Amino acid sequence: MALKLTARQSQILALIREAIAQTGRPPTRAEIAHALGFRSANAAEDHLRALERKGHIRIAASTSRGIQLVDDDATLSLPTPKPIHAPSRMPAAIENLLVPLIGHVAAGHPILAAEHVERDIPVAPHLFESRPDYLLRVRGSSMRDAGILDGDLLAVRSTPEARPGQIVIARLGDDVTVKRLEQKGRHIRLLPENPDFAPIVIGPGDDFSIEGIAVGLIRTTALH
Repeated sequence: MALKLTARQSQILALIREAIAQTGRPPTRAEIAHALGFRSANAAEDHLRALERKGHIRIAASTSRGIQLVDDDATLSLPTPKPIHAPSRMPAAIENLLVPLIGHVAAGHPILAAEHVERDIPVAPHLFESRPDYLLRVRGSSMRDAGILDGDLLAVRSTPEARPGQIVIARLGDDVTVKRLEQKGRHIRLLPENPDFAPIVIGPGDDFSIEGIAVGLIRTTALH
């Protein structure tokens, strides 16, 4: 017989069910914490572990969405949640886009490799000119005069093509860089926005590709 849940555990289980029903995937710990007013994701983690011990969910290690419902009759033992905690629509944190944050990119590895993803960040869709596929943490000051500063989060839409003048995320050999694209016929240069840095000239035999284009920026001063 399933162990009885507390009111808070019942609310979290209902939130997980609703998220899966409406989005096809479980919420992250940060989303649960935001939706229920916890100060940190650690509080959500404690309740999730209790739900796992009581047999209602399974938690996969090393993934932010590794919550799986256990199909049984456990809902029969749930206490009736208070109406104010039973929202009829998804909380704002789940309505937002959940975009992976990419930190350091290891040489030769795909940008969206799992080991590069620091966490998922909920962001409002209206912040960007088009939907981003990931946020890339900017390293260095080569794009300073374009307003892209060290530590900023650059919103990126994955695409192998870009127009001249666009800010691109480019791969040159094993390195990934953010620069402005200049292309005249077959001649390609990657231009910095800081006079302390030299343009990168792409030669005919260079291992060069465009990974994506910038579609927005998030200042990170408040995130540090």
